[in-house]
Amino acid sequence: MAAEAGKKEEMSKVKVTSKSHVKPSKVIGRKECQLVTFDLPYLAFYYNQKLLFYKGGEFEDKVEKLKDGLRVVLEDFYQLGGKLGKDEEGVFRVDYDDHMDGVEVLEAIAEGISVDELATDEGTSSLKDLIPYNGVLNLEGLHRPLLSVQLTKLKDGLAMGCAFNHAILDGTSTWHFMSSWAQICSGSNTISVPPFLERTKARNTRLKLDLSLPPNPVASSNGGAEKGPQLREKLFRFSEAAIDKIKAKVNSHPPSDGSKPFSTFQSLAVYIWQHVTQARNLKPEDYTVFTVFADCRKRVDPPMPDSYFGNLIQAIFTVTAAGLLLANPPEFGASVIQKAIEAHNAKAIDERNKEWEAAPKIFQFKDAGVNCVAVGSSPRFKVYDVDFGWGKPEGVRSGSNNRFDGMVYLYQGKSGGRSIDVEITLEAEAMEKLEKDKEFLMEVA
Repeated sequence: MAAEAGKKEEMSKVKVTSKSHVKPSKVIGRKECQLVTFDLPYLAFYYNQKLLFYKGGEFEDKVEKLKDGLRVVLEDFYQLGGKLGKDEEGVFRVDYDDHMDGVEVLEAIAEGISVDELATDEGTSSLKDLIPYNGVLNLEGLHRPLLSVQLTKLKDGLAMGCAFNHAILDGTSTWHFMSSWAQICSGSNTISVPPFLERTKARNTRLKLDLSLPPNPVASSNGGAEKGPQLREKLFRFSEAAIDKIKAKVNSHPPSDGSKPFSTFQSLAVYIWQHVTQARNLKPEDYTVFTVFADCRKRVDPPMPDSYFGNLIQAIFTVTAAGLLLANPPEFGASVIQKAIEAHNAKAIDERNKEWEAAPKIFQFKDAGVNCVAVGSSPRFKVYDVDFGWGKPEGVRSGSNNRFDGMVYLYQGKSGGRSIDVEITLEAEAMEKLEKDKEFLMEVA
């Protein structure tokens, strides 16, 4: 414990030294972009936080290079330099004007922290001070920047903490922006794939929402002020061999109904779902929900390009009894997940949108379902390709926002290939059991 306390104290020595704002390098003019049904449920989520850390010195040079690149990339991604607004009918939108502040850039120093310490840290509480906007609701984008970046000088490198307003973009758009920014910093004059900014092509329903901020939004954030059960977060690294083994086991008894083999995602998902359910010590009759935030760009009709900028995700829910999930071989749960995902076609998406538009419900964590395992992010995002000209990141992590019991973030593994990093948040007691589950940990590095 003393070592952990010392580490926490070390991490708290993050000192913000300056704050500035970066705008697009050319005149854009006044732009207004209506938020659509796919965006609105996330207004009561928190800013989406990502942390990347890199080795190497020359901090000041890197900061200038990043700011210069940001000015250029914001010419295309100018919405990130805007604010949330409402039109005269109360419909939410993104407003951009050249006189707005733009993207917030904080510079900080934490020379007691090394890149290797961050890379080997399996928790997330120590990363907190390296990422801005802890506990800040997306709705606060009405008067705050929609993107805040904190660049922290480490003992032997740089930490880049980003907070994106989740009401205006999802993970696909986040990593499209990050890779475009890196492209400019690496010497390109233009980005290879400009963002597709016409959200209303995906859905053009105008919805008036009466939403206001809680009196003290930060105090009520992430359940922090409420005395809920203590949560713990941990990163589990699955090697390529481990992933292949999990997938082979789930596919060793193919379904008799002739459905497709289970994908890597479905195989890993049921593996996590079963082991988390076991760690929670549920009764056989207790329900457990599996939720995945699925990319709908290719599911909607007409399909949208990968470069669609905004939220084009929907939560897909499926449920079973804990006893059934654990008593059956993994292909049972994998089949439940596969069927739910495959059923989520353009018709199902449209029905879900119509249902939501008839009775708008702002999504909160407790809505994810009872005893849930909810998966966000994707190992398909090429997070280790975000190279600003000084090499690939040594690590990529999520911040402490948008975490609740059962939240799982999947990332491409640093070792490449089919390796996957799994960040899991659980109640402390269940996490302790999961950490001792030898079967779950099989070949975890």
